[in-house]
Amino acid sequence: MMELSPPQPPRLSTINIKSQKENVVRVWGVKQKSSRRRRERQRCECKGQMGGGKMVVELVGAFNELTERMNVLSTSSSRLLFKSLKLSIPILHHLPLLPDGRSPLSKALSVALLLAHLQMDAEVISASILIQVFEAGAISIREVRERISTATAHLLNESLRVKSIPSRVEVLDDEGAAALRKFCLTYYDIRAVILDLALKLDMMRHLDYLPRYQQQMLSLQVMKIHAPLAHAVGINYLSLELEDLSFRYLFPYSYLYVDTWLRSHQTGTKSLIDIYVEELHQSLQADSILADMVDNISVKGRYKSRFSTMKKLLKDGRKPEEVNDVLGLRVILKPKSGVDMSEVGEKACYRTCEIIRSLWKEMPHRTKDYIAQPKANGYRSLHMAVDISDNGKNRPPMEIQIRTMEMDMLAVDGTASHSLYKGGLTDPEEAKRLKAIMMAAAELAALRLRDLPSAKGIEIDRNDRVFCLFDKNGDGRISIEELMEVMEELGAPGEDAREMMQLLDSNSDGSLSSDEFDTFQKQVEFMRALEDRDDEYKSMLNEKLKMAENSGLIQVYSKELGNRLAG
Repeated sequence: MMELSPPQPPRLSTINIKSQKENVVRVWGVKQKSSRRRRERQRCECKGQMGGGKMVVELVGAFNELTERMNVLSTSSSRLLFKSLKLSIPILHHLPLLPDGRSPLSKALSVALLLAHLQMDAEVISASILIQVFEAGAISIREVRERISTATAHLLNESLRVKSIPSRVEVLDDEGAAALRKFCLTYYDIRAVILDLALKLDMMRHLDYLPRYQQQMLSLQVMKIHAPLAHAVGINYLSLELEDLSFRYLFPYSYLYVDTWLRSHQTGTKSLIDIYVEELHQSLQADSILADMVDNISVKGRYKSRFSTMKKLLKDGRKPEEVNDVLGLRVILKPKSGVDMSEVGEKACYRTCEIIRSLWKEMPHRTKDYIAQPKANGYRSLHMAVDISDNGKNRPPMEIQIRTMEMDMLAVDGTASHSLYKGGLTDPEEAKRLKAIMMAAAELAALRLRDLPSAKGIEIDRNDRVFCLFDKNGDGRISIEELMEVMEELGAPGEDAREMMQLLDSNSDGSLSSDEFDTFQKQVEFMRALEDRDDEYKSMLNEKLKMAENSGLIQVYSKELGNRLAG
């Protein structure tokens, strides 16, 4: 076994829809001006290529999109995230496109959104954004520590160390990969490992631009180290996607065969699993007996991963009809509040089972009642399989799990040590110890970002968080001076603030109220939704019209369009 040395220590009714669109388009396209970066420690000075109005739009839009995905967000977390975005957005906008064709800002926000979806804290998300700025040579670890926070600088430094770990072995065999995974899990801050996993997933989603041999080398590394590591830290869906993407690049023809076979279980243009999720959810919602027991019903669906299917067909030697869990649904119920919530929850699970039997033909030999007879580790859930063959067309059985929210949380937490074991640690006691380290790191971060209790007990509305960050003196209005200060922190000239104030100040009192700023945030959300829909339509049209982006005509028109949008 190889040895590795340890790491070094408004009211919407006041403005009609037409005027909303006109205002936000004008704000988005505030006249471009050249200006020097007003940052004390910027490594290089460059001329401004984007108006201050657009940068504020980017700042507000990115902050809102990230915080909407974070279930727990304190005032200190908001400030940390806001500072990181203010520092990063102007710099990332001036960097050239990445080799995969994306802008650095687009990549940074993609990784940050993935981490927000994983419910990582503001320190991790801030580090994921700043790592793009650091790698461009525009900021140092010391500057991050001075301008953002010590903890964020520490995470940034740790993530860079984790990133370099695969280079420490010359031959990536099973023994070396296992040693590397164990080494990663012994890091003090497990959040740096999760940040690196998010970066690896983003990389694997945009690998097509590389030569074939590089795709294979990176995919082998991800398959051997990062996919098992993601499973070890309990992020199963991330692990599955890393495996599938690696499988696609390592064995493209094998992937094609498995993918085609799985797709053969779809019907028409709508995914088969989506059809069954919708059918089951509607049936459960319509049941009056179940409605008296629960406050909320969640139905999630999934296809078996391509890589897992390949293993069962080849390694386990199963026939296609013996691969039983190609389709799977999970029902999670939230019992009504009361003293007997646990008992009500169990009854709701059994009632759900009865409803499922009325929809599809149950396969009794596959039914397992882990509620009446829990597993040794405390796992509780109802498991059943149903025959979904239709109109003479044979389909693999669909597996369904039924549990309460409490059972689901216990299942996720209760299998964490087991996940570490499956992730490459052969000693169960060592897995438990590493799990304790992971939990301690997470608790320490939570304490660090926790706010002191407010004497007034006032809860800040999520929609007002950005407003409060602009309103630095806390008087309930954003003055021209406060807006100019944010503009200058973004590297834009202060004159842009006056133009933006004129556009948004509907009552012409020289400042922005919470209602006026709320209208602006709705406008930002509207414009970002249009951009997302444009990207979606572009992909669909590209596929239907067969007009590849690298064709000469598309490149010419794309350049002309880009010039018009920037003018």
